[in-house]
Amino acid sequence: MSERALRGTRLVVTSYETDRGIDLAPRQAVEYACQNGHRFEMPFSVEAEIPPEWECKVCGAQALLVDGEGPEEKKGKPARTHWDMLMERRTREELEEVLAERLAVLRSGTMNIAVHPRDSKRKSA
Repeated sequence: MSERALRGTRLVVTSYETDRGIDLAPRQAVEYACQNGHRFEMPFSVEAEIPPEWECKVCGAQALLVDGEGPEEKKGKPARTHWDMLMERRTREELEEVLAERLAVLRSGTMNIAVHPRDSKRKSA
């Protein structure tokens, strides 16, 4: 029954509400321009904070506010290297001590190095 009641109406596209008797908030039109030369206006509330950039309606590029300040430069964090992360965990003296220990093990020859089976066949052949 409910299926037949809505047949023929376009619920997705058509709104049955009207603007009669509704006071809209005061608005202002703000103009943006992109680097490709497109200019367009966007309506904002008078009380709204106006963003310095907006996506262009035509090409999708970043459009800047006409007669306004540009966007604030965001400070990017420099990339942390392996050395930087290592220095967060250990002091230089600790690193020198670890290096001396490892060099002593290498020089003594007591380190057991696992050999891959294919490598041992090549040496014997």
